[in-house]
Amino acid sequence: MSNYTKATNFTAKDSLSTGDPGKLIKGSEIDAEYSAIATAITSKADTASPTFTGTPLAPTATSTTDSTQIATTAFVQTAKTAILNSIYPVGSIYTNATVSTNPGTLLGFGTWTAFGAGRVAVGYDSGNALFDTAEETGGSADAIVVSHTHTFSGTTGSDGIHNHSGTLYAEAGSANNFANGGTSAESSYTTSNSSAHTHSFSGTTSSTGSSGTNANYQPYITVYMWKRTA
Repeated sequence: MSNYTKATNFTAKDSLSTGDPGKLIKGSEIDAEYSAIATAITSKADTASPTFTGTPLAPTATSTTDSTQIATTAFVQTAKTAILNSIYPVGSIYTNATVSTNPGTLLGFGTWTAFGAGRVAVGYDSGNALFDTAEETGGSADAIVVSHTHTFSGTTGSDGIHNHSGTLYAEAGSANNFANGGTSAESSYTTSNSSAHTHSFSGTTSSTGSSGTNANYQPYITVYMWKRTA
């Protein structure tokens, strides 16, 4: 065994002359040597599937180590943080459909702040002034064609003295067949002359559209969103 402390210095004994009393090996020396060897042996783990107890220590490998070396808890934590950093670099967005806990607590790394309250995300578009800057905001929940009416008014053009002619249609012999006392189903008539005049008109169209309050939303689903800031 190479890593136990020898109980007796046998090299020094070998250098002594034959017959020198110090060259003799005593029973107690053999016993001490045996105990030292036994202790060294029992301190070793079995080579096949050893079971450790207590808190055994091992060297911590670098984060880039790729071998069958034992991984310490320190190595695992470093590797975990490295993986999460690659998935969620600063500026990344984390979403969760049911849990509102800050990702710094859930994931155990990074600084996070609540993000995008009441808004949906839109992809960056350098060709559209509305979407050509990161974190640019816009839009309105109420901006739609709201319920409304239109009014109108006007005046006809003026004309000189004139009359109007036309034809009335009514059932023969009925009280509605009144034009000139006629008895046929149709009768012609002419209005009396009138001096130059105009006609005015105005009115209001019927309402259309709907209330604009909270009516400009696309189909959506609510989630918790967080942005990593550090």
